[in-house]
Amino acid sequence: MGAEITGIQNGVVTLKVTGKLSESELVAAEKRAAEFIKTHGKIRILALTEGFSGWDRGGNWADFALQQRNDPHIEKMAIVGDEEWRDLALMFTAKGLRPFPIEHFATADVAKARVWLTLS
Repeated sequence: MGAEITGIQNGVVTLKVTGKLSESELVAAEKRAAEFIKTHGKIRILALTEGFSGWDRGGNWADFALQQRNDPHIEKMAIVGDEEWRDLALMFTAKGLRPFPIEHFATADVAKARVWLTLS
């Protein structure tokens, strides 16, 4: 359960999200991504969801301070997961309101998501 950075390769940070996501788990993953940004510069994010069941009700989901600091250093975000979560995932990640493109891909389309992340 939670959010964990499982890999960083060629500027792509892979984030695995499973079960019910808590605000504290997301913040921990964002902090780890921020450390990578400080060391290596701009990143692209591949968020892989497995057995995702939504977001915890507790926590301070309205605190965007870390997101605002990291956003200028993120070039793209691909979310891979079940279609049933597509609209909520795009709303949660604020597609269209952030300074980089965000796209959702079906679980079977991980390869397509990886290719999309590499395109300029």
